[in-house]
Formats: sequence, structure tokens, C-alpha cells
Amino acid sequence: MPSDRRAWLVAIVATLAMTVSYADRQVMAAIGTSLRQSLAMPAESFGWLAAAFSAAYLVATPLAGTVLDRIGPRVGLAIAVIAWSSVSAAHALVSSFGALLAMRIALGVAEAPSFPGAALSVRRVMPPEARSTAFGLIFTGSSLGAALVAPLAVALDARFGYRAAFAVTSLLGLAWVPFWLAATRSKAVRETLGGHRSEGCARMPRGADGTAAVVFHGSVTRAVVLTFLCAPGLMFVFLWFPQYLTLGCGVAKQAVGHYAWFPPLMADFGNVGFGYVASRLNRVWPGRSRAELVVVAAMLEATLAWLPRACAPWPAVALVGVAAAGGGGLYTLLTADMMARVEPGRASTAAGLTAAAQSLAYVLGNPAIGRLVDHTHSFVIPLRLVGVVVLPGAAAWVLWPIRRARVAEP
Repeated sequence: MPSDRRAWLVAIVATLAMTVSYADRQVMAAIGTSLRQSLAMPAESFGWLAAAFSAAYLVATPLAGTVLDRIGPRVGLAIAVIAWSSVSAAHALVSSFGALLAMRIALGVAEAPSFPGAALSVRRVMPPEARSTAFGLIFTGSSLGAALVAPLAVALDARFGYRAAFAVTSLLGLAWVPFWLAATRSKAVRETLGGHRSEGCARMPRGADGTAAVVFHGSVTRAVVLTFLCAPGLMFVFLWFPQYLTLGCGVAKQAVGHYAWFPPLMADFGNVGFGYVASRLNRVWPGRSRAELVVVAAMLEATLAWLPRACAPWPAVALVGVAAAGGGGLYTLLTADMMARVEPGRASTAAGLTAAAQSLAYVLGNPAIGRLVDHTHSFVIPLRLVGVVVLPGAAAWVLWPIRRARVAEP
């Protein structure tokens, strides 16, 4: 087991992998209005582009998780980041909807190892008492990437066009790779992040074998259900809110970057805050603390349903920020609980399944939102739906028949 200092270094650099991943995938969302105008796309077509990425991610992520469990995240993440950075740069070469659709599919496949790899790294290197906080940390990477890329991509698009926005942001991944290899160079970390490891772990049910055992493991199943139902809220925050600012609040497309950075940072606050509180409470209140926090986080995300009442930019930003904090907290809580209950040798597979559930929600939700916006010229109906759907998901998670005793961890 690596030292605490080295473990936290690995967790931080794994978090930056998530930052790079979301920066590359969020460029399209940040410049969505300009891109739609450049390629003469209706909102529904934009929704299909978002769905194409998510569909590819949905199919590839469980497989990527299984591969990472076998080869280890040290090598797997390095290869994946180089691959998706190259695909992201290739977006700059396209000039039609069909070509862009193909690029989004390729990016979804290439980025499939991102979350499973980061989650597996944290699961392996961090001691049990620090994992909830560390999982909160890796989720900040996604929000940080979205927050940083919004003003950068908008500025590049405004001055040089959408091609420059894709090309420049793709360089972030290539810059990350040397830091990852340096952070994981020690012998203890290389052994920990190497190939398949299953020693010293809480076992799966008797007779469980292979990926199917992970799918039907109770803690994984309930995490998948809640992920699917809380994903639409964060889907709106990350993919549609920049366009909502223009259509619903009258913000000029060149000024969207001034506002769009705040909700992702609030998602970071939810990731770290809920993770830290869960870690602290679990020491004195084992088993139940995450359930109560899940209810609170779900209620925060549900505030999206009230967004149509906030027409001015900053009130809308603040309300979406509250919802983002709740959604970020939910991801941290359900991931920390699930990872505590599966054996390390299948942790990446489990993480891949929750990522696939998120992608499925995006595949179904993005075209639907686009069609509703095209027909109603408003986000009111989509916001009502994405705000409310998280509540039954949280109720199902809390009531799911999972043993409440403290989980034995390595």
C-alpha cells in the first residue's frame, strides 16, 4: 500500500484526468449556440450529437471497466487520455453534421475508461476511511473541466471560430500524461495500480462470477438506478444551461462564458462537501449516514424544477448551482457506497456500469430535450421533468434492501 502522501497525489492526478475528460467533451456544449448557427443545426440535432457521445460511452464503458480491472489503471488511463485527446483535436477538421456525429461517437468510445480508471485508482490506493472524501475529489475533476472550458472555448470560438476551440483544448490531455506517469512511478503505486487484484476484499455473493455478478450485486444495482434518475439534472447543467442562458435569460452568446462556469464549481462543492461529511459521519454513525445525505442531495437537485421562475441571469445561475451541488453530492455518495461493497478486482467494472447508466439517461434525454425546445421554444417542460425525476430515484436507493452493517474493507 503506498504512503498517504503518495496516495493523495495519485488521487489528485486521477482527478485531473477527469478534468481533461470533461473539458474535451464539454467544448461542444460551451459553444453550442455558435456551433448550431455555423452548421445550421436545430436544437434536436444538437441533442442527437450529445446522445451519440453518450450512446458510445454507454456501450464502451462497461467493457473499458473490465479491461482496466485486468491491465490496471496506470497503463490504461495513459493510453485512453492520448486516444481521446487525438479524437478531440480531430473535431477541428469537421464541417458537417454527419462528420461531427462520427467524431462524437469516437470520442465517447475513447473516453470510456476515464471514470472507471479514476475510480479504480482511488479504490486501490486510498485507505477505507478516506475514500468518500477521495471519491468526492475525483468528481470535482469533471465539474472543474466544465467550468474551465466554458470561458476558454467561448473566447476561442469568438475570436478564431469553433475549430480553434476544439484544437486548443485537446492539448490539455497530452500535457496530463507525463504528470500521471510521474505520480505513479513508485514501486508501491505501480504494484497497486497494476493488473487484476482481488486479495483482501469484501467478497461478492457465493457463486458470483464475471461481469454478470457485478450487474446483479445489490449495491451496484441500486447505484445504477439512482445514477440513471439523477443524471438528467446534471445533463441539463452541463449540456443545456449555456443555451438556456441565451434562450431563457436573454444573454448574448458571447457573454455565456461569464455565467456558465459557476454551476460546475457548485457541483464540485457538492462532490467534496457531501463526500467529506459522509466520511466524518460514517465514523460515528456507520451505515446510515449516506442514506440521510442522499435524501438531502436529491432535494437540492430537484430545485431545477423552479428554474423557469428565475429569468434574470444571476438568479438562474445561483439556482442551477444549488441543483448542481445536489447532483454532485449524489454521485459521490452512491459511488462511495457501491465501491465499499464490491471487491477491488471488480471495482472498475462496477464504476463502468454506473457510468453506462448515466450515458443511457443522456441518450434518452438529450434528443427529447432538443425536440421539446424546438417545438415549444422554451425549457419549461424539460426543466420540470429533470427536476422531479431524481426524487423517486433517491427514495428507491434509501429503501433498497441492502445490509446496513459496516462493510468490511481492505
